[in-house]
This record gives sequence, structure tokens and C-alpha cells, in this order.
Amino acid sequence: MNTDIKPDIKTEWDLSGLLSGEDDPKIEQLKEAASKRNAAFVAKWKDRTDYLEDPAVLTEALAEYEKMEEVGIGGGAAWYYFWLRLKLDQDNSALKAKYNKIEDFGIKQGNELSFFMHRISKIPENKQAAFLNYPGLQKYRHLLESSFKSAKYLLSEDEEKLLALMSKPAYSNWVQMTDEFLNKEEAEVLDVDGSRVKKPFSAVASLLSHKDKKVRDSAAAALNTILYKYSDVAEHELNSILQVRKTEDELRKAARADMLTLVSDDVELEVVDALLKSVAQKFNVSAKFYELKAKLLGQPLLGYHERNVEIGTSVDTLTLDKCINVVSTAFKKLDSEFLTIFQTYLKNGQIDVYPKKGKEKGAFCMASLKALPTYVLVNFTGKVDDVTTLAHEMGHAINFDLMRQKQAALNFDVSIATTEVASTFMEDFALAELLGEVSDETRLALNMFKLNEDISAVIRQVACYKFEQDLHAAYREKGYLSKKDIGALFQKNMSAYMGDFVEQSSGSENWWVYWSHIRRYFYVYSYASGVLISKALQHMVKQDHANVAKVKEFLSTGVSASPRDTFLKMGIDIADKSFWDKGLDEISTLLDETWKLAKKLEKI
Repeated sequence: MNTDIKPDIKTEWDLSGLLSGEDDPKIEQLKEAASKRNAAFVAKWKDRTDYLEDPAVLTEALAEYEKMEEVGIGGGAAWYYFWLRLKLDQDNSALKAKYNKIEDFGIKQGNELSFFMHRISKIPENKQAAFLNYPGLQKYRHLLESSFKSAKYLLSEDEEKLLALMSKPAYSNWVQMTDEFLNKEEAEVLDVDGSRVKKPFSAVASLLSHKDKKVRDSAAAALNTILYKYSDVAEHELNSILQVRKTEDELRKAARADMLTLVSDDVELEVVDALLKSVAQKFNVSAKFYELKAKLLGQPLLGYHERNVEIGTSVDTLTLDKCINVVSTAFKKLDSEFLTIFQTYLKNGQIDVYPKKGKEKGAFCMASLKALPTYVLVNFTGKVDDVTTLAHEMGHAINFDLMRQKQAALNFDVSIATTEVASTFMEDFALAELLGEVSDETRLALNMFKLNEDISAVIRQVACYKFEQDLHAAYREKGYLSKKDIGALFQKNMSAYMGDFVEQSSGSENWWVYWSHIRRYFYVYSYASGVLISKALQHMVKQDHANVAKVKEFLSTGVSASPRDTFLKMGIDIADKSFWDKGLDEISTLLDETWKLAKKLEKI
């Protein structure tokens, strides 16, 4: 492994490029400038219809609209600044107030302009071809295709405005409430050195996979207490957002609870249905994996909280320097531009590294406007999965930076259907860098880690998708779900993929309380699709390293083409069940190899 990649780094976000602080005069300047731009656009185009009849006029209008998107229709850098600040300090009520004001401003500004895309989507079907084939509109072709496709689900302009205004109190505030209640919690747990210490929620959760059973059992008990404390709150929260979706589906006449998500994601039903069918038929793979893990731990059953426990000693506790070096080396071997982007993020303070009270748990990558920098959040604690997590989130960041170079503002986005491809692609190469030349003992540990990652991202997420389907169906039948009802559905679906060697332990019926992804309405399929598609891309690169150029081309595509069309150009049909089967077969093959290795080492 290369050990000379040691860039100067900042471990906290530097947001000074957005605002100098929460009272920066630039906030009002940004709002005033946005208001003037938007008002001028409304004055010029709202009472006209020629852009709906003449492709040349629409070309002019879209170009002007895109210029506004580049700098922000709403609060722009100010909204972004407060959103990021709140992720680091979720208990700060003064920050919340300022964020709410700038968010409300953005929603109202967006509503003033909503007429534009709304009316474009309603261009009559017999006139659409003239717009789609017009030379000046080719860079907007897919935007128009998507707009025309979604038209059947659109309500009137005034109804759309009302739904946008109500989304915060009816949906976002509920989700934010539960998340913030959890993240402000602390609990006393058994620490790795045998002492009892108070840790924030995210740090408690990180101990669930610890090798010492006493440590992980202590963390699970603490987490169960916290989740039970908020289970009544979460019951009301989840019922509220289930009702929001039911109401919207009825208004828009969506045939399935996941329909609006998939239309928004620009992915066909047959693609997701093929994925779900393929993965559900492989639940035996995850069951066999957990059987192996239980045997390696010398336990008849795994507790629910033990599903992610590390096996063996894969590597020593990682320092941040070593973690950065592993990721840097993996990126450098793939493509020098990947390394350059990573080093820029480290140097410029675009990665917030360490956990602290009030900080968002887990990890994410956030991009706003094309003109503004992307930021990554992780919670580094020195575990193996900190390497893969950092590589994963930097995969997203590299995806955005490559798009930033090639795409105009209206195509600067990633379909949810493909958003996890870049992240899992980078993650796997970072893990391969850790493998290197290792002993059979270490290889067994790392194989188990890799299997755990793949099963969690593919099979577990499909089980979660099916849990969501059950939730929405049960809510629509009953009208309200108690926390007992929700817990029963949760354990049913978790048990289906975990099999007989994982106990649905007492307390685990409440673990849906902190699973944030189920609040994002069927988002989780993207993890499964991302891993399995990335395996196809990895295979291409391993066959011929020159195929990295094709991967970079894909990563720079943005939303200028549909996910299915993008991959068809690379010879991949994501609507074909056999495609998903191939990726799952790779997981199954690795599991078989790991069973054999465990027997060779006389571990089972």
C-alpha cells in the first residue's frame, strides 16, 4: 500500500465560502437578488403561451430558467449554509428558526415559478415530438421527456403550490422531530476499555458491532431504552407521513404506493419489480450468511443487534491517517482525478469527520447548486467500516464533481435509481485495498465484513422496501397503525431475510423508530440497485482498466438521460431480472468461498 499520500487536512467543515456566519448581511442580499430575478422571469413569461407552442421560444425561456437555477431560485448559499449547520448542531433552536425562515422563503419563491415547468409538462401529446426533436432543445430533451411522463400525476398549479407549502408541517417537521429527539440523547454504556461512560446516540449505535459481546449487549440495552422512550412519538410521526402519502396518491391517482417515487426517480416499474423479485428469491443467501456468523461467534443464535458484529481481527483499530491513506491509494489506482478530488475535499474542509453531541448520526454527501461546493459528513471512530464509509460518501462527491464539469444546471442531479452506484463502486475498491496480501485469518474477517456490507445494502434494503409496502398497505386498510402493528410488520420482514439464526430479540420491534430511510418513501431500492450495478462496472474495470473512462462518462451524465438508457449504452439492461441475478450470484459465490475458508481454518 502506498504510504506517502498525506495531504494537509481539515477535520471540520469550512463553510466560510457560503456565509461568514449566521448573521452575514449576504443572507438578505441573496434573498433580494433571488426575488428580483424570479420576479423578472415571472413578469416576462407567466402571461405568455408562445413558449408552449414554438420550440425556439421555449429554448430561450429554458435558457433563462437555467441561469436562475445556477445561482438559486430560493435562498441559495444561505439555505445551504443553515442546512449544513443544523446537521452539526441539531439542538440549536436559534439555528432552526433561521433555517425555517430561509426555507420558507425558498418554498414561496419556488411556488412563484412553479407555473413554468407545470405548463411545459401539459404541452399536448400531439405537439411533444416537435419539441423533443428541435435541435436547440436537445440538451433539455430528457428533462422534457420526464416532464411529459409525469404530467398525468400533476394537479392544478394552485393545488401544487398548496402541497408544496404544506410539505414542511405535514411531513418534514415530523421526520425532523423524531430524528432530533434521538440525536440529542446520551446513554451510559460499557466502553471498550471496560469502564462505563456516557456517549451520544450515534456513538452508542456504533458499539453494536463491537467484537466484545458485553460491549455490544450494553449498547443494545441502551439503544432499546432510547427507542422505547420515543416509540409513541414515532408511532404518531409514521402514521402522519403514511397518511400524507395516501392522500397524495389519491389526489394524483397513483396506482401503487411506490409509484410517485419511481416516476420522480425516472425509473420504470419493471426495473424495480425485477430487482425486488430477484433479491427476494435470494433471501436464503442472507440466512446462510447469518448461520455462518453465528457459528463463527460460537452462538446458537445472533441477537438482532448482533447482525453487524465483526468477525475476527480484520485490521487493527484504524487511525484517521491510515483510513485516509487506504482510500487515497484506492482512488489513485483507479484514476488520478479521483485522488485529486478527494485531496481537495480534505484540504478545503469539505469533510466533517468526528462524532459529537447533536451531530447527525451516520454519514452523507450533500450537493446543492452546481456553483456551490459539495460537503461530506462522517462519524469516524476507527473501525474498518469507516474506510468503506469514507470511500462511499466520496464516491457520491466524485459523482457530483464530474457532473459539475460536464452538465448544465438543469441536468446537475442524480437519479435516485443510480445515486448509489458511484458510492458502492468506490467503496469496494477501497475494501480491496485493505485486503491486499493478507493471511487466511484476516481474509476470513474481511470476507465476512464484505458479505455483511453487501447483504445489508442489497438484501436487507429489499426487505425494508417490502416492509414499506406492507406498512402502506396496512395503513390504507386499517386507517391507523399502533407501534405494536408497526413492530410486528417490521419483525416479519426482518425475519424473512435473516432466517432462523437471528433472533428477533426483545426490543428489536422498535428498531424501525430510528431507520430514517423508511421516511423517504421507497428510497431504499437504490442501495440494492447501486451495489448490483456497481458490481457490473467493477467487473468491466477489472477486465480492462481502460473502462474507467466509461465509468467516468456515466458519473458525469447527471439526469441528461434516464438510468435505463444510460446503462443500455453500456450494454446493461437493468429491467432484465437475469442482470440482477448475476450480481447476487457474486455474493453467493463469495459466501460459499468463505464457508470453505472457515472450515479450512477449523473455525466451524
